[in-house]
Amino acid sequence: MNNDFSSEFNLDDDVIYLNHAAVAPWPICTEQAVNAFCRENVTIGSKKYANWLKVEAHLKKQLADLLNASSVDEIALVKNTSEALSFVAYGLDWNNGDNIVTSDEEFPSNMIPWESLANQGVAVKKTSLKDSPDPTEALIQNIDSNTRLLTISSVQYASGLRVDLERLGQACEEKNILFCIDAIQSIGAFPVDVQQYKVDFMMADGHKWMLGPEGLGVFYCRQRALNKLRLTQFGWHMVEDMGNYDTPLWETVQTARRFECGSPNMLSIHALSASIGLLLEVGMGTVAKNVVERGQYVIDKVNQNSSLTLLTNPDKHGNNIVVFKPSNNQTDALFNYLTVNNVVCAKRGGGIRFSPHFYTPFNIIDRAFTLIEDFMLSNH
Repeated sequence: MNNDFSSEFNLDDDVIYLNHAAVAPWPICTEQAVNAFCRENVTIGSKKYANWLKVEAHLKKQLADLLNASSVDEIALVKNTSEALSFVAYGLDWNNGDNIVTSDEEFPSNMIPWESLANQGVAVKKTSLKDSPDPTEALIQNIDSNTRLLTISSVQYASGLRVDLERLGQACEEKNILFCIDAIQSIGAFPVDVQQYKVDFMMADGHKWMLGPEGLGVFYCRQRALNKLRLTQFGWHMVEDMGNYDTPLWETVQTARRFECGSPNMLSIHALSASIGLLLEVGMGTVAKNVVERGQYVIDKVNQNSSLTLLTNPDKHGNNIVVFKPSNNQTDALFNYLTVNNVVCAKRGGGIRFSPHFYTPFNIIDRAFTLIEDFMLSNH
């Protein structure tokens, strides 16, 4: 594979795509995998279903490799991040007075499931990270004797803030509390290591940095935490003797497959496997290096323009999400101007969010900032 990774994608020439923190475009290999799967369904139906199961198993192995899970048995395929977070929130046995520590910057998916436990007497302690000199330490200091779980996003969607997951995992282990990571903004962008983080639960959709479709995600459940979660969904797919449809007796499988209650999303499985295959072929070290270089390039572009204000705090390990605003506070107008001119980005955290991926050409970023300069000059 050459170093021009943009050749692995087929974006229209007039599209300036800087929105991988929302929904990513697919690589060409994923289009090919989906087309082949569709053609197979049209021509022979499920005649080769046994091969589909091999793709499903391969995807779980790819995800286990991507997360450095100790076993593929710790990997479940789920519909999305919210579903997996709800598995944890409603799988644990809570006591009146328990609390959950998190940040005040979480995406609703990592807030609503926990807040919905209020009727069980469970409190959510939101830690302010924005003005803290050490956000990781602020989270640790918010843990008390009633804390049962700490949940955090690996990268904050609206600011790009990254916390020290290894430090948090160590603190949770020392204090004997559960650790949960919403990793949707890091899996596929940076190397991830669930063993190093000592994390009990990690989840992510495939449609952002993993370059896959919406409707399929990963749920990592640490083997020793498996039986801590009461099941809330049941079906033919989560039993030990899966495929034996005639027996009246069943028992829950002793792997993370217990969270997969019914028929798998085979179309998305083929797509996500192809996308992750590209990431693994490139190598997560190279992917992360390129992501960090492009994030820094955006930060430098913002800092070089006196008409812009950087809202993201640069991280020593690099940023994949960069948020900024025009100094004249015309954020809405600038966002609308960029959108009309085919810049795909997002309005988040009081500013405009750019999130290039490893393959994004630098001249694409340059084109976006040329448009920004044009706007600022015309609105001076």
